Amino acid sequence: MARPHVVVVPYPGSGNINPALQLAKLLHRHGVYVTFVNTEHNHRRVQATEGAGAVRGREGFRFEAIPDGLSEADRGKQDYLRGLAVSTSTRCAAPLQDLIARLNATPGVPPVTCVLPTMLMSFALGVARELGIPTMVFWTGSAAALMTHMRLQELEERGYLPLKDESYLTNGYLEKTVIDWIPGMPPICLGDFSSFLRTTDPNDFGLRFNESEANKCTTAGALILNTFDGLEADVLAALRAEYPRMYTVGPLGSLLRQNLDSAATDSTGLSLWKQDAGCLAWLEAQEQRSVVYVNFGSHTVLTPEQLAEFAWGLSACGHLILWCVRDNLVRGGGPAVLPPDFTAAAAGRCHVTAWCPQEQVLRHPAVGCFLTHSGWNSTCESLSAGVPMVCWPGFSDQYTNCKYACEVWGVGIRLDAEVRREQVAAHVREAMGSELMRRRAAKRKEEAEMATSPGGSSSENLLSMVRELSSGNNEEVKK
Repeated sequence: MARPHVVVVPYPGSGNINPALQLAKLLHRHGVYVTFVNTEHNHRRVQATEGAGAVRGREGFRFEAIPDGLSEADRGKQDYLRGLAVSTSTRCAAPLQDLIARLNATPGVPPVTCVLPTMLMSFALGVARELGIPTMVFWTGSAAALMTHMRLQELEERGYLPLKDESYLTNGYLEKTVIDWIPGMPPICLGDFSSFLRTTDPNDFGLRFNESEANKCTTAGALILNTFDGLEADVLAALRAEYPRMYTVGPLGSLLRQNLDSAATDSTGLSLWKQDAGCLAWLEAQEQRSVVYVNFGSHTVLTPEQLAEFAWGLSACGHLILWCVRDNLVRGGGPAVLPPDFTAAAAGRCHVTAWCPQEQVLRHPAVGCFLTHSGWNSTCESLSAGVPMVCWPGFSDQYTNCKYACEVWGVGIRLDAEVRREQVAAHVREAMGSELMRRRAAKRKEEAEMATSPGGSSSENLLSMVRELSSGNNEEVKK
């Protein structure tokens, strides 16, 4: 039997690239030949931030790149994210098909036996179908987020969507309208569904694209999720009733750490920003659970007023702060500038950095809570580290993740959409001081470790997935 060869095609954003790379490394570790496909733009960014060696590859693991179809002028536009989604879904199929043909003709490279895109890259399924290659899809969000995205069309059919007019965004409709018929999920308000339903336009691109992409995931031969059975048991059972071929293999960072031979490199992803390892040295000098870690992810954009409210709230909380402030964190594209008075007031208590190795930070004993945008990767990393959260969701599935963190798992506390310094300070103090929240977070950490340990559910599911890839004769995977 020839060595299986999987072509991994992540959506070109950090939230998809990094878990896809973790999955790719795990497959490679178990004997699978992997080709990891970045966009040319991101390939260059990684080389600029981490050096050419970051994408050099090694035996049985190669990095390739295809164009994303955007010009440099397109990248500076306000609707860049929309433009990226349109471009990848309409212009990347031919380059991917050419790449697979080239791989299949390269001496010493086994033929491609599976195409594995992440969510939002379903065009790759069409390419694989044309070439007669089996497929798997990696949904990089939570199981609950997948279930809610798959129900967007039904919400529309039942008359909940689109919103009747702009007033429905602020008149309490999103918070008071409770949906209690989603299989495997507790009652959930409309406001805790994907942010893409917050539109009055029935043809809104974000709504249509995300609904379509979620449902196209189920047309692949198998579905992979970065979660574990004990974390989302009810919704996973409901999903499996509809779609039985699923592999839950999360949290991926924990699974990678189980094999310690290369943990130092395998626990990290491909960073599109220069990482500051100096923050780890700063943490070393701090007492246990004394630091509030603040990071709003790779896409969240604040107004200058919101930045100021967060700054003064953090200043007033009374704890040490490690704050990741991206250069493009503030709307308008200019550098994010913290209030000068804050810098003076927080001197000696606040370490500000542009970007940092988040998994290592969250696992550091000095970190006591995480002020987060509730992206799924950040949520998983916080759960795996046993760190309570203060949640401020604002985009896509972040509202669903926040709902589960705060109301289902009891490991977080939610900030209002309108940032107020008094609430920021109070919620951070509560998360830092709550023994109940800390115990619940520690329990989730223990469950994640059990799932990813040898014999645990995620560990066994990964082995089953590798066996499926290696068998090469299962027709169900060739859908």
